[in-house]
Amino acid sequence: MAARILLARHGQTEWSLSGRHTGRTDIPLLDEGRRGAKLLGERLHRTPWNGLPGAEIRTSPLVRAKETCELAGFGDRAQDWDALMEFDYGAYEGLTPAEIKAGRPDWLIWRDGVPDGETLAEVSARADEVVDRVRAADHEVLVFAHGHILRALGARWLGLDISFGARIRLEPTSLSVLGWAYGEPAIERWNDTGHLG
Repeated sequence: MAARILLARHGQTEWSLSGRHTGRTDIPLLDEGRRGAKLLGERLHRTPWNGLPGAEIRTSPLVRAKETCELAGFGDRAQDWDALMEFDYGAYEGLTPAEIKAGRPDWLIWRDGVPDGETLAEVSARADEVVDRVRAADHEVLVFAHGHILRALGARWLGLDISFGARIRLEPTSLSVLGWAYGEPAIERWNDTGHLG
């Protein structure tokens, strides 16, 4: 079987709730985020996933992703992976899109990037590192990470520029699956929050 990657976005935080760009600032989950992480874990431990017994589990080292991973019941199997860290937003860290657009009305992160932070090329290279490793594996990989890096992963899995990430939103504690269709990279599931009820 060709390797697939399951993407779990971390649970709700104070900054994700308010729409603030949360890159490397280490913010814990809200109660709602902890609840969502537990529900995601319950789902992944039921059919058809059954706890993903043969899967490799990886997490961003940032606390909101690691806490989601632990509450979902995969913490004892998980390894940190720096490539899964969120976009370094530089000067835009902690700002909302509306605050940024007040000074740059036409700004789009997927096209324009951020000042004093990570470049789009650097984010793309990190996403490629993850894609290359998963495709070389002979097992599924479950990753716990962040909205923008996971959207970049979705784009790069498909062989598209990361600017495609602008068109594939992700909610907190969502589940997505990147796999294959007719031998080509495909999105099997995206932004699935059915477990949140």
